[in-house]
Amino acid sequence: MIISRVTILGPGLLGGSVGLAALAAGYEVVLWGRNAERVAETCALGLQATTHFEEALAGADLVILAVPVGVMPQLSEQLKGQLKAGAIVTDVGSVKGLPHQMADQVKIPFVGSHPMAGSEQTGIAAARADLLKRAACVITNDQDRPGNEVAAVGRFWEDLGCKIVPMAAAEHDRAVARISHLPHAMAVAAASAALRTPSDGRLAAGGFRDTTRVAAGDPAMWAEIMIENREALSEALTDAQNEIREMLDQLAKSDKKGLQEYLAEVKLRKENPIPKK
Repeated sequence: MIISRVTILGPGLLGGSVGLAALAAGYEVVLWGRNAERVAETCALGLQATTHFEEALAGADLVILAVPVGVMPQLSEQLKGQLKAGAIVTDVGSVKGLPHQMADQVKIPFVGSHPMAGSEQTGIAAARADLLKRAACVITNDQDRPGNEVAAVGRFWEDLGCKIVPMAAAEHDRAVARISHLPHAMAVAAASAALRTPSDGRLAAGGFRDTTRVAAGDPAMWAEIMIENREALSEALTDAQNEIREMLDQLAKSDKKGLQEYLAEVKLRKENPIPKK
């Protein structure tokens, strides 16, 4: 399968960044959005964009759902009967279980994607062509699509600078609950606890900014992601709660040696996250 023309549904930060990177990589790219003003902003970046759904889909080899996960089922219904023969659908969603369930229900040819790249900024104005450089991109194939389709989707992301990581949807959702959704939740908790006295923010420096940066992300988008992945995230938050309890216990006992050993163990784990073979 050869991908030449790419249609991106959703001109936001990620959709716009994928569009810019794909255009730079030599693909023919068109973005679709309902909002005429946002489509105009997209065109101002040098990308082709339209509010006309059928026009955007015409001739597309690859259709990318770059919309909130909750919107995907509705758009997928609209895709039925609009795809050209041999076209494949993918997405950029932060959870993979729901998109694959959706693909089963509406019977569209679907291979899941999740480029692990983003920003606390939102909207097409924040899009960058280099956002995906050196990012891991998870590919999920719970629909058991043919190998040539999966390979073509993988090549597309590689052309944009990503490193492909094949996974099952359930394993993806478990992993991102730990390394993406949990850090966001903890950043929110840290910012909330730290700013109980708002005037203390005057003293905030690099540590506070680095730890809480992602708490500035879009609340609507993150609430949806967290709810969709609530089982795996709840398990991760419970583990984080236990880690905090351990530190509280060491503080209550003035256990400096135990606390230092705990901090050193976690520091080592952070610096060497992947065990050497």
